[in-house]
Formats: sequence, C-alpha cells, structure tokens
Amino acid sequence: MELLHTIIDFLVEITASMGYLGIFLLMALESSFFPFPSEVVMIPGGYLASLGEMNLVLVIFAGILGSLVGALFNYWLAYRFGRTLLLTMPGVRYFVTEERMKRVEEFFEKHGPISTFNGRLVPLIRQYISFPAGLAKMNLFQFSLYTSLGAGIWVAILAFIGYILGENEDVIHEYVSYFTVGALFFVLCLSLGYMIYKRRK
Repeated sequence: MELLHTIIDFLVEITASMGYLGIFLLMALESSFFPFPSEVVMIPGGYLASLGEMNLVLVIFAGILGSLVGALFNYWLAYRFGRTLLLTMPGVRYFVTEERMKRVEEFFEKHGPISTFNGRLVPLIRQYISFPAGLAKMNLFQFSLYTSLGAGIWVAILAFIGYILGENEDVIHEYVSYFTVGALFFVLCLSLGYMIYKRRK
C-alpha cells in the first residue's frame, strides 16, 4: 500500500508540474498497459482549474485525448498481434480457441459500439475493452468515436468533482463512489434498453 501511495503522489506531482501534457500522458498510460485510478489524474486537474492555474475545458480535453490514445494503442496491439499471440501461448490456447475468438469477432461486429461505450464507464474493464475490439477488427472510426464518448463522460465527471470539491479528500472519495455506482446503473439500463431495441427490431 505504501508503494501505491508513493506512485499516486508521484503521478499527482507530474500533473501539477507538466500541466495539460502531464494529464494527456498519464491518461494515455492509464488507458493502456499500466492501469491505475484515473481519479488521481483528473481530480487534481479539476482542482487546479478551480484555482485558476488551468482551464477546465482543456483539462477535460487533454484527459479525453489521452484516454483515446491509450485505447488506440491497446486496439493496435490486439489488431496486429492479438490472434497470433493468443493462439500460440501454451497456457492460454486451451481457453482462447479459434471458435471463441470467432464469437468475439461476431459479437463486436454486431454490438461493438455499445460495448465500447459501456466498457469505458466500467471500472477495471475500461482499460481492457480495447483488446476484444482490436481482436475483432472493429471499425476504427466507430471505436474512436465511442471510446471518446464513454471516456469523455467519466473524465468530465472526475474533473468537475475536483473543480467543485477541491482538496476535501473524504468527500471526494464519497462522491467518486456515488458516481461509480451511478455509471454502472446507467450502463445496466443502457444495455437493457439496447437489448430490448434489438429484439424488437
């Protein structure tokens, strides 16, 4: 835990010292191969905006752009190497078969946009939703659009929390928990609505 706090403190310092570039780089990192809580980047960014040291709109824009770049990196990895690597890895190939990957590809061909959008709002999934999308070779424009929309909602929420609540750490944790539950409920409702729409269609 102490090591984790040290890493988080280091990330916060980077956000303060590097400004928008720091937010962009850290959110790209958070969205790709080194997942850590996006709260430790966007909330300090929102707080610095409340002090007049940064612009809130640019903070949000930098966060969305970084999230998109990190997601595109994972997408490219899966698009370029995913299938070959998975099928040749000794331990994984017994679980990830050709047939299962074909199902993933068919699923994302039909439901890629809604899955990508929803995935960006779900903790622990938002960093990894790019892999099945890349594996299924989902349309790049659609992937970028729905990744940006989903990431944009979450990034904006965190930035506004930092802007409004400032350094009140206890209240911030409480609000982040509320919004996380709210996001999950929203994803559930959206998914149910989407399923009903598809069935009727």
